[in-house]
Amino acid sequence: QARLVESGGGLVQVGGSLRLSCAASGRTFMTYDMAWFRQAPGKERAFVAVIQSNWDGGRKNYADSVKGRFTISRDNDKNMVYLQMNNLKPDDTAVYYCAADRAHSFSDSELDYDYWGQGTQVTVSS
Repeated sequence: QARLVESGGGLVQVGGSLRLSCAASGRTFMTYDMAWFRQAPGKERAFVAVIQSNWDGGRKNYADSVKGRFTISRDNDKNMVYLQMNNLKPDDTAVYYCAADRAHSFSDSELDYDYWGQGTQVTVSS
């Protein structure tokens, strides 16, 4: 079982950067696909990025809206997942959630994720 705790959110101006962190507990963390989702006010939770476990090749996938601006990474030695966010826009304002998938689905659907963090708020001001 994995427990996920996000940090690193905050208030940033348009064009700025933030790095979100997700600390995972549990010995099997390194075998899970890990992802970031976000939920903006009044909207459904949406996929941001996913990274496979190293055993499966460590592939990454991004939502079109963040490609070229966001980078997902993981450090299995530290049980950490990161989301580096650059050139932030007002539309990036949301609560960002870390999620873990035991089944290695490499999925962009929240339905495939088994464990979730509590979320961290990111606000981009114009």
